[in-house]
Amino acid sequence: MKKLLLTGFEPFLDYSLNPTAEIAKRLDGEIIGSWKVAGAVLPVAFSNTWEQCLLQIEKEKPDAVMLLGLAAGRDKITPERVAINCADGDKDNDGIVKQDELIENEGPAAFFSTLPIRKFVNALEKDGIPAGISNTAGTYLCNYLMYRVCHHFESADQKVPAGFIHIPASEELALELGHVPGMPQEKLADAVRKMIGCLD
Repeated sequence: MKKLLLTGFEPFLDYSLNPTAEIAKRLDGEIIGSWKVAGAVLPVAFSNTWEQCLLQIEKEKPDAVMLLGLAAGRDKITPERVAINCADGDKDNDGIVKQDELIENEGPAAFFSTLPIRKFVNALEKDGIPAGISNTAGTYLCNYLMYRVCHHFESADQKVPAGFIHIPASEELALELGHVPGMPQEKLADAVRKMIGCLD
C-alpha cells in the first residue's frame, strides 16, 4: 500500500480555527483507494514550518505529498499550479514578516505542482463540488511550503508527486468571520478524499 503525507496548518492571523488542520487530523490513518493517509498539522511559522514538514517526510517516506491551506474568501477548492521563489506578506504566528525574500538563493524561479491537478478539478466538479485550478499560491506560508517541498524532491532526484491545495473556509469559520463564503467541514474533508482517490 502506498502512503500519502497530508498536511494542514494550525490557525493563523485572525482565524480562530483552520479547517485544514481538522482535515489532516480526521483523515490521518484512513485508507483511500490504494493510499494510507498520514496526516500532520504544521505551524504557521517561517522558522520551522518546512523543518516540521521535512521531519514528517523523513518519518513517513511518502509516495506522494498533498499540502493543504486555508484561502478564506475563495469559494471553491483550488489546487495550485505553481509556487514561486518569493516569501512576502503578513506576519506569521511568531510575528515574523518576510518581504521580497528569496526562499532559496540558488533555487529556480518557480516549481509546478506534480499532482494531477486537472484530474482533481474534473473529479470534484463531476460531484458538484466547486473547484478550479489556481495560478497563484500567493507568497505567504502556503507558497513557501510548496516551494520548499518541491525543491527538496527535485534536489534529491526523487519522483514524488507533490503540490498544494487551497480550500475555502468551513461554515463554522465563515459564520465567525461574517463576510466570506464557506463549505461544511465534512464536505471539505470529502473533497480531499476525492482528490486522494484520483492519485490511483
